Amino acid sequence: MLNGPILEPASGKTPKQLVIFVHGYGADGNDLIGLASYFQNILPDALFLSPHAPDPCPMNPAGYQWFDFSSTDPAKLWTNILIAGDHLNKFIDAKLSELKLKEESLALIGFSQGTMMALHVSLRRAKPMAAVLGYSGRLLGSELLKNDLVSKPPIYLIHGDQDPVVHYQETLTAEKILSEHGVDIKVHISKQTQHSIAEDGLGIGVEFLGSKLKN
Repeated sequence: MLNGPILEPASGKTPKQLVIFVHGYGADGNDLIGLASYFQNILPDALFLSPHAPDPCPMNPAGYQWFDFSSTDPAKLWTNILIAGDHLNKFIDAKLSELKLKEESLALIGFSQGTMMALHVSLRRAKPMAAVLGYSGRLLGSELLKNDLVSKPPIYLIHGDQDPVVHYQETLTAEKILSEHGVDIKVHISKQTQHSIAEDGLGIGVEFLGSKLKN
């Protein structure tokens, strides 16, 4: 089972919502948990979890990866993505059960490879979650959505216009594809922003989650 840093509800009460951060390639759960404080004001009853990905990262032994990017074999890459998705799904299921919460009280926040995972998992779960917020990522396996798409959660994708790691066009492409599949998706491109989360993008994300998670 995955594990990582936790931030308990600011209210001190039993959690009414669950927000899970999904970190990027070569990072770990500590990389994103600090963002939880920005969301606490609008979601005081939310529990924030930021699990470490399951595998050590070859490029950064101190960090982790959800799946290995290095394979040039598309079938092997997709197999790795499916395995990572299984890890994340089991973690989500266990935490929802433990907290006695349902999908309508769940949100995922991803960054880079974490956004890829958040989209992959959320679109294929049996029941739609409350929201998916993704920064600096891309949609994987879009050609399979015709058969794979099960859930259509509200999604907000945010990207920097000067991202040298994942081009912001990936987010615009995801918007087009998901819209064609009837997914409620919004997009924001942060100006003068590289592979990071800008202040405007963070503010939009906080407002989005506050509007979608039930109190």
